[in-house]
This record gives sequence, C-alpha cells and structure tokens, in this order.
Amino acid sequence: MSNEKNTSQSQGSREAQDSREPQETQTPNDRHAADGDRPTPMEVLRQARAQLAELTGLAPESVSSFEQTEDGWALDVEVLELARVPDTMSLMASYQVELDQQGQLTGYRRVRRYERGRADARGGR
Repeated sequence: MSNEKNTSQSQGSREAQDSREPQETQTPNDRHAADGDRPTPMEVLRQARAQLAELTGLAPESVSSFEQTEDGWALDVEVLELARVPDTMSLMASYQVELDQQGQLTGYRRVRRYERGRADARGGR
C-alpha cells in the first residue's frame, strides 16, 4: 500500500511540475508563417525534398543545386527513378524544383535522366 501511495504522490507532483513548464505547440514552419519570415535554407531543403517525394512518389537522394531567387527558391534534386542491379546501372533523374518564399513547392520538371554510374559527357549538367 505504501508503494501505491508513493506512486500516486509522485505522479501528482510530476503533473504539477509539467503544468508549470512552458510548452511549445508551434512547429518551426508555423513560427515562420506567423512571423512572416522566410524559412531557413535547411528548412527549404527539407520541405522541397518532402514535397517532391509526395508528388512524384520518388525518393530524393541529393540536392545538387540550391539558390534563393526573387520569387522564392530554386533547386535541382537528384532522384532514383529505377533501381537496377548492379546499382551503377540504376536510372537517376534530375528535377528542377521551384518553391515560393515560404518554402511551398510551386512547380517541378524533370530536366535529365541518366545512369548512376555514368559521368556527364557535357562537363556540366
């Protein structure tokens, strides 16, 4: 019985302590939207990858280009389009992704497809 008493007392004191601690209910994205601030570059990268994956069903592997524009953000994202064996023969694609100032995807397009193991013959893109 004394164990039950101690348990209920400790729970009560823990609840009282929890109620005194400030709790943050906003996510980082909510804070930026409420403040009117632009998201940080890392937030933009995460949002772009997540939104592109949701829209295309393809998993982004890397971001090869990233820049802030007057209208928002522009990125080039590399995705795996078709897995093959060996992995160096897998089919990759590069997508141009555009986001507004708040980091919401406004458009994307595939600009290139290539095998993972192939170097770019053009020296650039």
